[in-house]
Amino acid sequence: MLRPGAQRGLLLSSLRLQGSPGRPRSACGRQGEENAPLSVETRWKDRAETVIIGGGCIGVSLAYHLAKAGMKDVILLEKSELTAGSTWHAAGLTTYFHPGINLKKIHYASIKLYEKLEEETGQVVGFHQPGSIRIATTPVRVDEFKYQMTRTGWHATEQYIIEPEKIQEMFPLLNMNKILAGLYNPGDGHIDPYSLTMALAAGARKYGALLKYPAPVTSLIPRSDGTWDVETPQGSMRANRIVNAAGFWAREVGKMVGLEHPLIPVQHQYVVTSTIPEVKALKRELPVLRDLEGSYYLRQERDGLLFGPYESQEKMKVQDSWVTNGVPPGFGKELFESDLDRIMEHVEAAMEMVPVLKKADIINIVNGPITYSPDILPMVGPHQGVRNYWVAIGFGYGIIHAGGVGKYLSDWILHGEPPFDLIELDPNRYGKWTTTQYTEAKARESYGFNNIVGYPKEERFAGRPTQRVSGLYKILESKCSMGFHAGWEQPHWFYKPGQDTRYRPSFRRTNWFEPVGSEYKQVMQSVGVIDLSPFGKFNIKGQDSVRLLDHLFANVIPKVGFTNISHMLTPKGRVYAELTVSHQTPGEFLLITGSGSELHDIRWIEEEAVNGGYDVEIKNITDELGVLGIAGPQARKVLQKLTSEDLSDDVFKFLQTKSLKVSNIPVTAIRISYTGELGWELYHRREDSVALYDIIMNAGQEEGIDNFGTYAMNALRLEKAFRAWGSEMNCDTNPLEAGLDYFIKLNKPADFIGKQALKQIKAKGLKRRLVCLTLATDDVDPEGNESIWYDGKVVGNTTSGSYSYSVQKSLAFAYVPVELSKVGQQVEVELLGTNYPATVIQEPLVLTEPARNRLRKKNGKDKI
Repeated sequence: MLRPGAQRGLLLSSLRLQGSPGRPRSACGRQGEENAPLSVETRWKDRAETVIIGGGCIGVSLAYHLAKAGMKDVILLEKSELTAGSTWHAAGLTTYFHPGINLKKIHYASIKLYEKLEEETGQVVGFHQPGSIRIATTPVRVDEFKYQMTRTGWHATEQYIIEPEKIQEMFPLLNMNKILAGLYNPGDGHIDPYSLTMALAAGARKYGALLKYPAPVTSLIPRSDGTWDVETPQGSMRANRIVNAAGFWAREVGKMVGLEHPLIPVQHQYVVTSTIPEVKALKRELPVLRDLEGSYYLRQERDGLLFGPYESQEKMKVQDSWVTNGVPPGFGKELFESDLDRIMEHVEAAMEMVPVLKKADIINIVNGPITYSPDILPMVGPHQGVRNYWVAIGFGYGIIHAGGVGKYLSDWILHGEPPFDLIELDPNRYGKWTTTQYTEAKARESYGFNNIVGYPKEERFAGRPTQRVSGLYKILESKCSMGFHAGWEQPHWFYKPGQDTRYRPSFRRTNWFEPVGSEYKQVMQSVGVIDLSPFGKFNIKGQDSVRLLDHLFANVIPKVGFTNISHMLTPKGRVYAELTVSHQTPGEFLLITGSGSELHDIRWIEEEAVNGGYDVEIKNITDELGVLGIAGPQARKVLQKLTSEDLSDDVFKFLQTKSLKVSNIPVTAIRISYTGELGWELYHRREDSVALYDIIMNAGQEEGIDNFGTYAMNALRLEKAFRAWGSEMNCDTNPLEAGLDYFIKLNKPADFIGKQALKQIKAKGLKRRLVCLTLATDDVDPEGNESIWYDGKVVGNTTSGSYSYSVQKSLAFAYVPVELSKVGQQVEVELLGTNYPATVIQEPLVLTEPARNRLRKKNGKDKI
């Protein structure tokens, strides 16, 4: 019986599963699994277009999608049998919901596939769609639901906030005492993972894929032409590309090619009860319940219930021995010994919320391995540094991701570009700084934080700092709130004596609001310094460097000594990346990108260089260089004290780059600033950061120099209408609708990537445009991805937002239909359940310093 308190000791001793038990008896309604058929394939192929390693739901889904799309010679290799690993024992939950934006598309594609898969393949998949309800028992959870609802209107998925009365009607077994609201997703539910995988396998075979098992991969040997020799006990084959979809064996596969994938196996438990009379008496299936404060999910399993908790990071168990020694040979369809002690507080929370559980008998406790990446998200796509090696690994929620990820990867492989923006799953978001210790600390945190409130601007602190701290970290850490950027610590905002220094996340303006306003004023009126070391930095040189960059970038190549903003486009004319390109000496370039795009961008550059046979040397110098930004009307005055180089406007022009010395410290100085104010970025040896910072701060005492962080910089760049990659532009947008026309040179001689597609887009005309909005709110500001309303309908979405300290209103970028993009147009922006009136304004709200300078020279100072 499920009884807490005094009965616990007896309960645990009587229910504990001993040793490594076999499959859970009917845990998810599986049929015929005890005698799962071995592969009937006797064929062997020596050549393959794509070899997929791993026969779980992810790998089989990719095989299905590639074969269905027409790729010949798709081969899947599985070491033992299909579903062995994490797939077979999964709880099988499916949901349209995801707190992020792009993952919603993956979830949507999965569910739509699962709805029709049985009809297509003739294989039963056991798909139930009773809907799901996330329950809020605290006011902050209600705010979180409202926050998520603002991001729903412009997506295809249905989602609603429902009142307690409706929740009780849909789930009559609940104790309603604490429930304030629910977030309801119709169409959610659960599926039998074993049957799903077998249906996908049947589909893959139907369309021509070869699924071989048992066929463990023993080695992967790269060839000079980019192909691979894949060796197994049954023989070897030549593959044009390989895809690692090996689940918790993915680390072993990665080591074969010299990579250490940051993955940690964790133990996840769920409990299945016997028949409960009150459940059996129901006339319709209960929706899946997610009790966020209790940190568990609960769903109907036949006439009983299945519930699975996520323990705190202190109580959860990481399978450390697998990290150290690898997965035990032969491990496949085994489980770990159950441990009800670890999950008892969640059991008690579930019994309080669903009282019928108190009388229920447990018939199964499933404790199996699932794989976590540091941030809980999988790694999907081509891997930087290894040609034609792709990954689909790190899935903590593989069932709901399988269908969508299979389609996403298939489209990317077949068409040469991602079908939509999904950079949060880019395997290249991790680097050499991602140690095993860091990965374990973050995976433990991520598992334990499964159901915590998801705030905007959220920071998580486990595993920090990494080895990737700038030279200024120790100087600045006690003065500011640090943010985490691709392994780096970077100041978000600075506090003064007497100010609240704690991390206080909120859906509304919080303790950083006033300090950021002070930093904004500092840069606009005086001079500020910011640590920009997390920028990605590449050196490109060689006899073909100009020709390569002319092929990669839509802008012209800057002259020697100058810098410009350039964009790499996909073949379909979407924005793959934005970089600043500085031509330092003839044929040698310094390329700068955002911290989160470092390996994402260099992978694309390297691939194009190899495929085109360009004679160039490409070097990632991100960790070698520190970067200090200095900006504000007094920036020139401060810097001029420290160098003999003439910094006057006529000599050191905007977007010019020079090598010089700042008080004997060598720097590459670029006259550019993301603030839009007079400023320079100073690139220098990382070991010189402290000395350079101290010299500049001392030199600027008379001018009142001070620090500023990325929050202030964001407010400043929005006022200047500077677009940001990942927000205003990405693989979902083309540069014309994003308002980047100035940087796109369709008339330049080089046939850059995406040029022809962009000409067609221009000829057809745009359907939407990026506009700048001001809106009068109360204590909440747009963050990006909020719904835009007009005439009672959702017509677009914001991309980023902030508070404008100059006009004291909220400010946002947004995509709207072309007919609603005129200056003065009125729309509404949804924030926390309220639609606020917004107005399309002429951009920029504040002219940049170079623009003000030009006007001053043209019209006279008094007219500016």
